[in-house]
Amino acid sequence: MPDLRRRSQTPEWMDGADVTVQDFAACVKDLAAVNTVTLARGPTLQFVADAVRHAKGIPTILDVGFGAGDMLRAIARMLRSKGLAARLIGIDLNPRSEPVARDMTPADLPIEWHTGDAYAWAEAERPDLIISSLVTHHMDDAEIVRFCAWMEATARLGWFVNDLHRHAVPWYGFSAMAALARWHPFVRHDGPLSIARSFRRDEWLALLRQAGIGQAATIQWRFPFRYCVERRKW
Repeated sequence: MPDLRRRSQTPEWMDGADVTVQDFAACVKDLAAVNTVTLARGPTLQFVADAVRHAKGIPTILDVGFGAGDMLRAIARMLRSKGLAARLIGIDLNPRSEPVARDMTPADLPIEWHTGDAYAWAEAERPDLIISSLVTHHMDDAEIVRFCAWMEATARLGWFVNDLHRHAVPWYGFSAMAALARWHPFVRHDGPLSIARSFRRDEWLALLRQAGIGQAATIQWRFPFRYCVERRKW
């Protein structure tokens, strides 16, 4: 086990420039399965449902770093089941993500997929909500500060970050589960590393202070071993 007293700076395999399209697709598809098994989507779904109920008209929801697109598909189904509506948009810097998300999305789920820079995209079309799931641990601290400050300045209704808690229990637990499930080698390597790259509460507090947000955002621990950073403007 790595030293979990501080965030790991070791790069994840899936972030490498030389990753094949096939390996990337297999990796993010397995990560979507991981999100189902680990109940990862629940906190984000609750936040989105609350926000949409408070929106005037049909809000725009921007998912930054959508990967396989499973979060937006879950949101689309949740909103439909509750009789709610929103415009759902995903944007991801990695050009390998969009083909996978499109291929996995049924035609009856109205989701827009884009490849590009979220900062540039939102200059032309400001979203009501910004969400990200398991994205910030891929960033260094300076990038996270910029990201949080940008979300605060950009999102009309609020924003939500759903990421991991750096702790020995999920590190050991995921390593064992990934081996038993025979997930893609990238997932077996990057999953524990993602935990080692993730956060503790005091680190999130410091990052929010640096972003000029302070106590305007709340940090909540959610089962199983997640920290969710939430900003409500309604």
